[in-house]
Amino acid sequence: MKIICSKSDLVKGVSIVSKAVPSKTTMPILECILVDASTDFIKFTANDMELGIETTIEGEIIERGIIALNAKIFSEIVRKLPDNEVTIETTPENQTLITCEKSKFNIASQSGEDFSYLPVVEKDDFITVSEFTLKEVIRQTIFSIADKDTNAMMTGELFEIKDNMLKVVSLDGHRISIRKIELKNNYPEKKVIVPGKTLQEISKIIGGEAKSEVDISFTKNHIVFEFDRTVVVSRLIEGDYFKIDQMLSSDYETKVTINKKELLDCIDRATLLIKEGDKKPVIIDIQDESIKLKIKTQVGSMDAEIICTKEGKDLLIGFNPRFLIDALRVIDDEEVNLYFMNAKAPCFIKDDNQSYIYLILPVNFNAIA
Repeated sequence: MKIICSKSDLVKGVSIVSKAVPSKTTMPILECILVDASTDFIKFTANDMELGIETTIEGEIIERGIIALNAKIFSEIVRKLPDNEVTIETTPENQTLITCEKSKFNIASQSGEDFSYLPVVEKDDFITVSEFTLKEVIRQTIFSIADKDTNAMMTGELFEIKDNMLKVVSLDGHRISIRKIELKNNYPEKKVIVPGKTLQEISKIIGGEAKSEVDISFTKNHIVFEFDRTVVVSRLIEGDYFKIDQMLSSDYETKVTINKKELLDCIDRATLLIKEGDKKPVIIDIQDESIKLKIKTQVGSMDAEIICTKEGKDLLIGFNPRFLIDALRVIDDEEVNLYFMNAKAPCFIKDDNQSYIYLILPVNFNAIA
């Protein structure tokens, strides 16, 4: 095999697929990136058996072939090459020469035939969204997934399609994040649970252009994202997702409308007094025309007041400040509506169209304040 391509294209391609290289594995071939020049395209592939990524780059194929190179060594070499054309060619001794200007590397390679290719997925059942929409939906929900495998469902996000609506849901036992996106067409009903890791990696890869589109295909066991020159294939999390509709209520005793930035900044300032690992809540005292925020820790205390519009009853309630901050940061509206039932029921942050809903459980501040 012998190919010639620009360093910038090479770095981009290797960087994209490297996200599917496992950090630990008992199979050395999975630590590799497959370089496939056996057709008319230069294609890179990585696969950890749960997540697989494939992308193509521009370049000249002098001699067709296919090899597997250690991902860590290969990516570090190409990143530090001069900004010029790069030649990659194999030798009969299972070595690969990487040449750029006066720099020449000679590294071991493995047979590409031993590599685990991505599963072939028929693209019959798919939806299309813009890169911008997908990136935003992930940003606005991913913080609510659980980071530990105590419950596999909580480490993924529900993608639910009904008619012309895509609903994305994440939860970790303390909060729920929901985003609803209107699609251009109507589609058959579908529910799948996508691993959080897959969505995090996709969010890093896609450019986020409003005019660029992503095709999302489904099978019984896999989800496929296709955009630009890249294909991402991920296993789905098996099982039935939580019945979140039972947790959502439109009833409320107190409604607060408040400037989002003022509320966010105020809670953010309160966290300055919280040591790492400390679970001190921020206490919110909702009165007629303002809410008062209080926090008291070993470091010190803070009191603040923000003007708001209130409907319904006064309320004293406590929250983990980080959960409020995470939700408020991803809301783009200038004002937000907060709905409460009582001090022991969850707070709902949602817009009138319910295109986003954030449910946050309160904490018993009497016990830990």
